[in-house]
Amino acid sequence: MASLSFKNVVKRYGTGKNTVPVLHGVSAEIADHEFIVIVGPSGCGKSTLLRMVAGLEEVTEGEISIGGKVVNELEPSERDIAMVFQNYALYPHMSVFDNMAYGLKIARVPKEEIRTRVDKAAKILELGQLLGRKPRELSGGQRQRVAMGRAIVRQPQVFLFDEPLSNLDAKLRVQTRLEIQKLHRELGITSLFVTHDQVEAMTLAQRMMVMNAGRMEQFGTPEEVYNRPATTFVASFMGSPPMNLLSNAPNTDFGGAPGAILGIRPEHLLVGSTGWKVVVDTIEMLGAERLLYCRMGDEFLIVRTDESLSSAPTIGETLHVTPRPDRLHWFNSTTGQRL
Repeated sequence: MASLSFKNVVKRYGTGKNTVPVLHGVSAEIADHEFIVIVGPSGCGKSTLLRMVAGLEEVTEGEISIGGKVVNELEPSERDIAMVFQNYALYPHMSVFDNMAYGLKIARVPKEEIRTRVDKAAKILELGQLLGRKPRELSGGQRQRVAMGRAIVRQPQVFLFDEPLSNLDAKLRVQTRLEIQKLHRELGITSLFVTHDQVEAMTLAQRMMVMNAGRMEQFGTPEEVYNRPATTFVASFMGSPPMNLLSNAPNTDFGGAPGAILGIRPEHLLVGSTGWKVVVDTIEMLGAERLLYCRMGDEFLIVRTDESLSSAPTIGETLHVTPRPDRLHWFNSTTGQRL
């Protein structure tokens, strides 16, 4: 197990006029035992950064260190990392046991130790009854657990997860997230987990790196990122539904500054008899709560309500909503940075 460090990491493809910048100077310090989620939309550079840690992509500029050792020039096999991929990458002709043991056999680990490591990983992942099966005889969730087991038996310094849950259905995603949390508590191995799913990021991360167009917009705990987003991008990307960002909110005498964008989370807009006048366009029923998609002049905003309302709103109805003064966020309208 080891710490992980990014120092002004840059990635470019091509040369001269054909140069395509992908990462623009990412810097971060990750402590030993931390579980870090790299989250962002498609094309933001998150998987490229992970592949650079793995040694599958070259570093154009900057340094990546594992356990205090710069690994820029090391081969993947020399970095003491284990990677779990999106598509499982299991050998179809091998049993679960042989898939998990394959890397150890290549490394000439003694048979007795291989058996011990595989049995231990199988117990952690509840695969003990499946060791003799082939991948085609397993469900998607079981295949993903085998892929994680193959990484566990390596006993690496760092785990790398490249969107490992994206091929699972919604129920299995939730179940496997819980298994990954349990796995990290038991093993404590420094982990990087890449995802585009902000709910996945919020539930798994001890800290998260929010990426946008090759830049790290914010690095912090889920609570910090959600409660104090550093930019309008983070505010709109993190949270389901996203934060409302209003350029021309009426009566914005809440301590804001001229030329600022007002941000307010849907759950912090209170329905009452006074306040902003909005018209309900669409209603999304979510069981104990509702999301109201509303118009306020030229602005659109989302209001989250629950069953405590005396009567359920209807489409076309005019409501009054008031933002909680202690939950307002202000951003520079030009740069998008938090004020």
